[in-house]
Amino acid sequence: MGSRKVTFASDWQGRNITVAGLGVSGISAARALAGLGASVTVVDGGSGAAHEERAARLRAEGIAVRLGDAESLPPGTDLVVTSPGWKPTSPLFAAAAEAGVDVIGDVEVAWRLRGPDAAPWLAVTGTNGKTTTTQMLASILQAAGLRTAAVGNIGTPIVDVILEGDDAYDVLAVELSSYQLHWAPSVRAHSATVLNLAPDHLDWHGSMEAYAADKGRIYEGNHVACVYNVDAVDKPSTEDLVREADVEEGCRAIGFTLNAPAPSQLGVVDGILVDRAFVPDRQKQAQELAEISDVQPPAPHNIANALAAAALARAFGVQATAVRDGLRAFRPDAPPRRARRRRRGGRLRRRLQGHQHPRRPGVVGGVRVDRVDRGRPRQGRHLRRTRHAQRRSGCARRPIGADRALIREALARHAPRGPGRRPRPDRHWGDVRGGTAGGGAGSAGGHRADGPGLCVDGHVHQLQQAW
Repeated sequence: MGSRKVTFASDWQGRNITVAGLGVSGISAARALAGLGASVTVVDGGSGAAHEERAARLRAEGIAVRLGDAESLPPGTDLVVTSPGWKPTSPLFAAAAEAGVDVIGDVEVAWRLRGPDAAPWLAVTGTNGKTTTTQMLASILQAAGLRTAAVGNIGTPIVDVILEGDDAYDVLAVELSSYQLHWAPSVRAHSATVLNLAPDHLDWHGSMEAYAADKGRIYEGNHVACVYNVDAVDKPSTEDLVREADVEEGCRAIGFTLNAPAPSQLGVVDGILVDRAFVPDRQKQAQELAEISDVQPPAPHNIANALAAAALARAFGVQATAVRDGLRAFRPDAPPRRARRRRRGGRLRRRLQGHQHPRRPGVVGGVRVDRVDRGRPRQGRHLRRTRHAQRRSGCARRPIGADRALIREALARHAPRGPGRRPRPDRHWGDVRGGTAGGGAGSAGGHRADGPGLCVDGHVHQLQQAW
C-alpha cells in the first residue's frame, strides 16, 4: 500500500492513521489527528488498569484503541505515527515497511502541521543538559519580550502547541531526544545545538554511530546557526556532526567553550560570558553577555549550558541584556537524584549524587570525570585523567570510601595546589587572535598584563585559564 507525504492540516482529512503508544505523546497525536478528520487507531501492547482507563477516555472521543497487540498493522493503515520510545526494530514497523506505509513521529507531525507563518524553532539536543538548556533558552527569549514556550521532550507535547496557531508564539525553544529526531526527517530548525555526545540508548539505536547520526539530524537544513561544543572530547564530536550536515546557504558554525573564545565562538573571559560570534568585529571585539554568578548553579557544566542557550538566542537576534536578564531569572528544576544524608556507624555522611552517565565516567561540560570516591582503587591513567578533569572543571571532591587515603595521596602528588584553585598569576594560555586559545579567563586582578588581550565592551581583558 502506497504512502504520500502530508504537509497541511487539510491533508489529514480521511486518512487511516495508526498511532503507536498510549503515552502522553501518543494520546496528544491521536487527539490532534482525529480532530483534523483522520480515522485514528491507537495500538499498545499493554493491558493493565492504567491502559484501560486511558483507552476508555479515547474511545469516548471516537478514537479506536487496540490493547495487548502492538505487533500487527491494523488493516487499511496508510500512515503510522509512533511515540518516541518505540524501537525501529518493532514488529509493527516491520509490518508497515512491508506494506509500504511510512512511519513518522509526533515531532514530524507537528512540523508538518505548521503553517507558512509559524514560529521558528530553536532546537536543543545532547546526551546531557537538554532540559536545562532548553529552559534557559526559553527564559532568555521571555526576557527579550518574545512569546515563547519550552516544548518537545519537555512539558507540553509539541503537537498541542502547534495547534494553538501560527500567531500564538514568536519562537519556540524545542528539546528533541534522539528518539524523536530519528522519526523526524523533515524538521528544519532556525538554529540548533548538540550539547555533547556520550554512549547512550545504544540498545535502541544499535550502535554509537547510529545514535550520533540521529542526534546530528538536528542540524539538517538549519537556516542561521549550528551551535557545537568546542570542548567536546568524545568522537564523533558535535563539531563533526556540523561538518556533515547539509544546511542552508549562509548558515554559520558557532562554537561554545569554557575557555577564552576564538572568533565565531562564545566563551568565558575574566569570569564573564562573552560573545565573539554575533559582533561586528569578531577578530578584536567581544560582547559581554553575563557574569558567571548570573548562572545558577555556576558549575562548569551549567556554564556550558548557558553558553549554548545564549548562542541560540543571539542567533535569533536577542540583545545581550536579555541574555543576562534571562539567565538571572532562570532557576533549574529539582535534580532527579538529590544529595542524600545517610547515617552509617554513628557518623553522618553526605553522599554526592551528581548527574553521571551510567556505566561510564561522569560527563561535566564535555570533560570526563572518573568516579574516584567509591569502588575499587583507580590506577595510573585514571588518576591522571581525574586530575585533568578537576583542573578543567573547577570541581573539588572530598575522597570517601575504603580507598580514600590512596586517593588523597594521589591527588596530593598530582595536584598539590588542589582542584578548583585559580591558576597561578604567571600562567598564560594561547593567543586567541590566532584561534588557538588553550585556556579561558582567570581573575582580572593580579595577573600579568603583557599577554594577548580581548576588547569586551571597551575594556581589554587578558586571556588566562578559565577553570
